[in-house]
Amino acid sequence: MGRPRGPSVRLKLTLSYAGFLMLAGAVPLAAIGFFLLRNGWLRTNEQGRWQATPGTSFVQGFAPMAAGVMVFLLLFGLLGGWLLAGRMLAPLDRITQATRGAAAGSLSHRIRLPGRQDEFRELADAFDTMLVQVEAHVGEQRRFAANASHELRTPLAISKALLDVARNDPHHDREEILDRLTAVNTRAIGLTEALLLLSRAEQRSFTREPVDLSLMAEEAAETLLPFAEKHGVTLEAGGAIAFTTGSPALLLQLTMNLVHNAIVHNLPEQGTVRVTTSVCPHTVALTVENSGEQVPEDLVASLTEPFRRGTERVHTDHAGVGLGLAIVKTITQAHDGTLTLTPRPGGGLRAAVELPACGPARGEAGKRCRASATVT
Repeated sequence: MGRPRGPSVRLKLTLSYAGFLMLAGAVPLAAIGFFLLRNGWLRTNEQGRWQATPGTSFVQGFAPMAAGVMVFLLLFGLLGGWLLAGRMLAPLDRITQATRGAAAGSLSHRIRLPGRQDEFRELADAFDTMLVQVEAHVGEQRRFAANASHELRTPLAISKALLDVARNDPHHDREEILDRLTAVNTRAIGLTEALLLLSRAEQRSFTREPVDLSLMAEEAAETLLPFAEKHGVTLEAGGAIAFTTGSPALLLQLTMNLVHNAIVHNLPEQGTVRVTTSVCPHTVALTVENSGEQVPEDLVASLTEPFRRGTERVHTDHAGVGLGLAIVKTITQAHDGTLTLTPRPGGGLRAAVELPACGPARGEAGKRCRASATVT
């Protein structure tokens, strides 16, 4: 930041220790001198100089002795303060070195400060925790960039191949090529829109307003009902009025993604999807449950990563772009909520989104929620 160099913290602490030590010594010495004066053991002569009264000759050495004591305290305070400050600030030096390493790109280093818990160790532990989170986030972003590049390159490569075929083989069925180009282009547009939606949710660039999750569930179920019937899936929606605050468009997209995911990742026939909303004292919940094959625990833990489609149980003609649950997770976090994915004992998945409730404790937002609930 271009700041001018100032005295080190160690020097400041050393001077502080020495100053306090001299002050601690000066106070009793001053008190002794005042006591001697008050009891007449010291008096002034005609020349205005202090002299000891008869019988108290030991007082004559008081001033030199006091000066000697102060010099000793100064030297002792400087030396002792310098050593103590260095010992106390040693953990801070380790934290500084780790910070510089992290700034240079070394995120795998950890401080792991030994000893009992104190302020420095709390700072070191907090910094280690931050490094773990940053390293995981950077790794996730690198995987995301690599996967996104691959996903975007695929439709472009297919389009180039189709155009080469049309150019080199004029007798080839052009309608077929156009149909395939349209399908590839539609997929590329869907992927791009999903990436833009993911970025928008991460930046939280939206206006918050009261939203009833039960209406989101009903709209998503009504919109996707033909899609569910086409795949032989029974779709049900119900539950309590559940108000939260956020973006209606993003929360609807969240619900649509969950329901669509539940329909696609289902049994080949006679599958079920149930969408419910519920209200707790401080939160509201949207739950989507679907039948299907048994889902391994290790697969569930990675389903919210971008471009993870769960290919073990997905129909190949409805693989999607692999961002459905990643978008759900991002939208949930942008609304200060939590997403929990749990395998169902009989097969399938249970996805529960829990968001802050919109109520009287929310101030003006709560008033708008109550007004909206009254109108509803």
